[in-house]
Amino acid sequence: MLIGNSEDNSNKVYPLNKIRLRQLFYVFAISMLFLSCKSGEKLYNKGRYDEAVKVFVKKLQRKPKDVTANRLLATAYQHAQQESDNRVNSYLSSNNTLKWESVRNEYRAMQNLYQVIHSSPAALQLVKPKDYSTAITGAQENAAEARYNIGVSLLRRNDKASARNAYDEFTATLKLVNHYKDAEQLRDEAFQIGVVNVMVSQLEVRAPYYQFTANQFRDYLINELQRGSVNRFVRFYDEGLAHQDNIRPDEFIDLRFYDFVIGETYVDRLQKDVSKEIIVKTTKDSTGKEINYTQTVKATLFITTKTVVSKGLLDYQITDAATGKLRRTDRLPGSYTWRNQFGTFKGDERALSDEDKKLMGGKDIPPPPPADLFIAFTQPIYANLIRDLQTFYTRLP
Repeated sequence: MLIGNSEDNSNKVYPLNKIRLRQLFYVFAISMLFLSCKSGEKLYNKGRYDEAVKVFVKKLQRKPKDVTANRLLATAYQHAQQESDNRVNSYLSSNNTLKWESVRNEYRAMQNLYQVIHSSPAALQLVKPKDYSTAITGAQENAAEARYNIGVSLLRRNDKASARNAYDEFTATLKLVNHYKDAEQLRDEAFQIGVVNVMVSQLEVRAPYYQFTANQFRDYLINELQRGSVNRFVRFYDEGLAHQDNIRPDEFIDLRFYDFVIGETYVDRLQKDVSKEIIVKTTKDSTGKEINYTQTVKATLFITTKTVVSKGLLDYQITDAATGKLRRTDRLPGSYTWRNQFGTFKGDERALSDEDKKLMGGKDIPPPPPADLFIAFTQPIYANLIRDLQTFYTRLP
């Protein structure tokens, strides 16, 4: 009997747990709905009417007859609309030339509420939201006209700095209204006026042997600068090609390797004695304990280290083409060190460490050719020069 009763009780454990889980779920769901409703009412009481509208609409999507949402949604929308109207009137009465963009943003926010309310049939029965789509279009037209007029005014000044600002205004115009009047044509015109043409001069090298490699350095530099990584309003040209195309320079960049050494070689020879104690025999005594017999082995290492140093300095200066005024000058260092180490030994090879054995396996190999060494030491110069120019041309006069 006791066993039977025990089985009956165990069979009831799982259904009871399932019922309890279901009850907990319902309590949680009801709590979440209550909190949602309370959060909407809380937002309403704090005067955050547009957020309250969104919360109430979500509530009505789940529970169309919710008392709080039905009671407060219409009033929340009216308050949100009134506050938006007040802000619009404030913008319109201001002297801010770009006020229509703020007006458009207000209309867009109210249009968002219009769409939110339309997503719930229950909410739509309580509120008839205003459609702001026509108002948005009108505000965008006015905003585009304001930007366009600023651009035209700037372009009439006929100087590079104003032209660059005009380019930005016409770009903003076209973002507001695509193909607005002749904004595309004026934007392109502003760019052409605002651009700074920089000519990169021939690179001077005292040693004619390295002239070809130096020209490669210069060509790489121009190609990198022409990719537009410096400033969209700065264009870099090879001086010779620019003259052929009748491009008028605004600035010159003069480059010259002031001083450089290629392949300065140093040879260091080191003799080092090494030794190691090694086990040559292992026996066991009468108790079975191992006894190791050792021997000291020795060797003499002859290590050669060959170091080839290449280094130099690049002078560069930026000059205003019209006035001849020096705008920037600097000297950039660069270096590259090639090293090879190898060795031989006399004596017992067993005395060598693993590191020693690697050196013994090395060979006396020749360094890279001079042209490659030239390129290697100029790589850090190239990287620093690009960074310098990017910094310098971030802000244009």
